[in-house]
Amino acid sequence: MIDIHSHILYGVDDGADTLADAVKIARGLASQGVTDVVLTPHYVDETCYSACREDNLKRFDELKSALATEGVDINIYIGNELYISEDILNWLEQGIISTLNDSKYLLVELPLNGEYQSYDDILMLLIRHGYQVILAHPERYEIFKDDYSLLQNLCEVGILLQCNIGSFVGKYGKDALKLARKLAKDKMIFAFGSDVHHPIKDDYILKVQKKLAKYYSDTELEEVLVKNPAKILEK
Repeated sequence: MIDIHSHILYGVDDGADTLADAVKIARGLASQGVTDVVLTPHYVDETCYSACREDNLKRFDELKSALATEGVDINIYIGNELYISEDILNWLEQGIISTLNDSKYLLVELPLNGEYQSYDDILMLLIRHGYQVILAHPERYEIFKDDYSLLQNLCEVGILLQCNIGSFVGKYGKDALKLARKLAKDKMIFAFGSDVHHPIKDDYILKVQKKLAKYYSDTELEEVLVKNPAKILEK
């Protein structure tokens, strides 16, 4: 599996606190068959979750070196999980934030409990500027649980969906589980992410991959777990 959403980069958000924690999390992912992982620390402007790209890259290099020293067999890439804002284009131009692996792909987060408001305008603006928007964990947003057609509309205009693999074992509640299952059934998921914040204590990633066989053929499962996210790594 290629994981496109994680909070392994240490000391920058609510994920790993220390370098040692980051190594431990990465080791846990590798033990469950994750070969590659994009580090996507939160970027929320004017909060404590706003470490800039330059600082993130310094920690990235330290983590990459530590993983090699500790013999953790996993490839890492830099990115961000970007909280929706009309300033995203400016931040990209100024080099403050990162796309996924410096590609055209952007991982964007909406308010979990907020109203939908005018986010379509921002998302379409990013697309018009050549970016491929990936919506982080759509199954967790209250608005989509109430109105599934909004997600269908986003897919129709080219927005890609990333589901959290933990949603399929109830890690985010029954509503998220129900919506994740529907998205899988309707083949609307582009790729999966662990959205991991802390060391993994069980083998749920492997378990979910087996559960997904209910919704996908072997070929389809290879696409969502490996081939689609590999497009991000290829830039």
